Amino acid sequence: MIHGENTRAQNLDDRQILDDMLTSQKQISGAYNTFGGECVHEGLKCDFLNILRDEHNMQSGVFTAMQQHGWYPTAAAQQSKIDAARTKYQNLSAQLC
Repeated sequence: MIHGENTRAQNLDDRQILDDMLTSQKQISGAYNTFGGECVHEGLKCDFLNILRDEHNMQSGVFTAMQQHGWYPTAAAQQSKIDAARTKYQNLSAQLC
């Protein structure tokens, strides 16, 4: 079975590999985010948050590589939508404080 998995992995192209890496990084980041947010031991919490930062950096690197190859296109946001989102979340943030 391991041999079959290696053969399958060898048939993946760069785009498929990066897509799999990005999907994995998103899942890993989600897990570390939960661990860091819900950990009561300060030392361990700090470790989780440091790992989370590292995972975010790796995810960003994979995302950037995919964008540079045209494999993860993103549309530019209209300034009015950016302003509306900023206002919305600033208002929400003010309500929480």
